[in-house]
Amino acid sequence: MKSFNYGKEKLTSAVAIAITKGEIKGVLAEDSVAAINQSAQYVQEIVDAGKVVYGINTGFGPLCTSLISASDTKKLQENILKSHAVGVGEPIEMELSKLMLILKVHALAKGFSGIQLSTVDRIIWHIENNVIPIVPKQGSVGASGDLAPLSHLFLPLIGLGKVWYNGEIKNTQEVLDLFDLKGIHLAAKEGLALINGTQFMAAHGVKAVIEMNRLLSTADLVATLMIEGLNGSIKPFYKELHELRPYKGNVFVASTIYNLLKGSTILESHKNCSRVQDPYSLRCIPQVHGASRNTWLHLKEIIETEINSVTDNPIIINGELTISGGSFHGQPIALPLDYATLAVSELGNISDRRVYLSLEGQTNGVPKLLMKSTGLNSGFMILQYSTAAIASENKGLCFPASADSIPTSLGQEDHVSMGSISGRKLLQVLDNVDKILSIELLCAAQAKDYHQPLLSTPIIEAIHGRIREIIPHIEEDQPMTDFLDKALALVKSGELVELAQTISKEKSVNYLGNGANFFEC
Repeated sequence: MKSFNYGKEKLTSAVAIAITKGEIKGVLAEDSVAAINQSAQYVQEIVDAGKVVYGINTGFGPLCTSLISASDTKKLQENILKSHAVGVGEPIEMELSKLMLILKVHALAKGFSGIQLSTVDRIIWHIENNVIPIVPKQGSVGASGDLAPLSHLFLPLIGLGKVWYNGEIKNTQEVLDLFDLKGIHLAAKEGLALINGTQFMAAHGVKAVIEMNRLLSTADLVATLMIEGLNGSIKPFYKELHELRPYKGNVFVASTIYNLLKGSTILESHKNCSRVQDPYSLRCIPQVHGASRNTWLHLKEIIETEINSVTDNPIIINGELTISGGSFHGQPIALPLDYATLAVSELGNISDRRVYLSLEGQTNGVPKLLMKSTGLNSGFMILQYSTAAIASENKGLCFPASADSIPTSLGQEDHVSMGSISGRKLLQVLDNVDKILSIELLCAAQAKDYHQPLLSTPIIEAIHGRIREIIPHIEEDQPMTDFLDKALALVKSGELVELAQTISKEKSVNYLGNGANFFEC
């Protein structure tokens, strides 16, 4: 099994997800161990010397002027976990909680947080044994980082809170007893090092980077299937057009769709066609999907910077220099998360328009409502009601959480990012657009059926064939729930993207974009 050195190697979203799945093993290298021990030693020297340093021998937030005796510094660190664990709502997914643990270990292993090696080792134990803390969804304002979520995440270190284990939610101590373990005792600065940071927001960002990447590629494939189903023109995807406005995402999408359509008989079908140009939902796919790809590229860059940073407070530079700054503030990632939410929503908006377009009956050979015998049958009409409803829901979710700020901590934290809400909304919109795309998939496949035996291309033909393996062509009204569930599972699994990549390798043709790799995770 491959290994990843916490604190030393560059962490990417793909590697972080691979560690959560057990495909890569996260380890502490010798120099990371040395850095952790040195930082903990600096903190102990500060305590022994009686220097006044925020969070080491003072209270927190507005209580920063309250001095804490040396004998009470350890109690102070445990109290902060207890008092700050006030999150509410349903738990986040176990994968996100595990990601939070991984991101925190990577940050702590850089050696600027003053934490003990034994504490880091216990966090790694939780990761490797899949004893994953329960973290409520709500309660973080993204200011001093994700205080409430991180407090819940680390209550199990001191034997409190709840965890997932073997698919069940259990009291932490009950699980520790199975391993003959007890909660650990925190030293000076450790509680603050654990709960200051942006790991809740960043974990949502990591998952979003992976999911949005899959969604973007799936959207391109589904849209191409719709272009062929509606006999759209290939001209809007010519490189000569996009070289004149060369945004990376636009060029990539146009090249991808051109490569997917090259060889299809739709290239010939427009030679004597009276239709001058296609509606925007077909013609402007490179501009709309491409803009969302550009947004993803920005999000990826920001999230990679964040997950390779130290975001707790105060930062222990050395024995003489500690800095109480604001690196825990979520604003740098809150804004891109909100931006990405809008970009994902737009993929759903244009997909809904293509669904509507497929029902109009304006394409030769494709019947109105995608069914030959309508009147008695409603055809695919009501499917577009669902895409419209979901697209509208997404528009409400696009209001940027980062535009709001409610002061907390008696005014000490007088500007907050609300980035945790940004991250949660982004994942919700991603899930919603999966549903919209799955409906477009059904409509595109139905439209293409009416063009047989149209000469298609290997990837589009394979995708259409895969859909028809699990969902039949429909010519009379019937319950659609099972078909919708199967289409959604196909979209969310990433199978269509993998199928396209496999055929691309077999044919030695790079269908994805122009061969550029800047859209890899």
